[in-house]
Amino acid sequence: MTPAERARAPRGQGDRLREELLDAAEQLLVERGSVDAVSVRQIVEHVGCTPPAMYLHFEDKDGLFREVCGRRFEEFGAALEEAAADATDPLDELQRRGMAYVRYGLEHPEAYRVLFLARSDERNWEMTEDDPGMRALSALVAAVQRAIDAGALVADDAPTVAVALWAAVHGTTALLLNQPSGEDGPLVMPGVEALTDRVLQMCIDGLRPR
Repeated sequence: MTPAERARAPRGQGDRLREELLDAAEQLLVERGSVDAVSVRQIVEHVGCTPPAMYLHFEDKDGLFREVCGRRFEEFGAALEEAAADATDPLDELQRRGMAYVRYGLEHPEAYRVLFLARSDERNWEMTEDDPGMRALSALVAAVQRAIDAGALVADDAPTVAVALWAAVHGTTALLLNQPSGEDGPLVMPGVEALTDRVLQMCIDGLRPR
């Protein structure tokens, strides 16, 4: 459908175009691998509207892609919160959050690559405390603080511990998404659950009371 062919959205249905623009931007982002490789023209042609119609919903291209990433971060954060809801204690909560992190990355590999493996200079906007990604990190910091307050971890800097745990599960996810190969093909890797459990236990055990 070309811009000329697209009918004007009926009153009250402007949100439909907004969602179509977000969907198109995300699809093109996954296909091309970076924000810089996607143009406004490609997005509007994919949807069948004009740039001015897009700018009625988004201030600019960066604003559009910020919301694209925000939608996936919301989904990511919800997956971690759902996993944590059944935790039996603060350390079990950290374990469950870590498992859910890796699981999300493996179940949504393209979205994960865009969110966590793209170069930082491809994102032309500043992250704020209200961004879904920052809220997910804040939730992890709060979970670490609960473990410290309960005496299950010995540390005086919950944010640093949280980022260290994030780095551990991020590294695990990236490794599983890009498994190295030897001369005879892919190297034999441990099972996902076993590997993630071992990585988390190694991190957590280092902070247990002695």
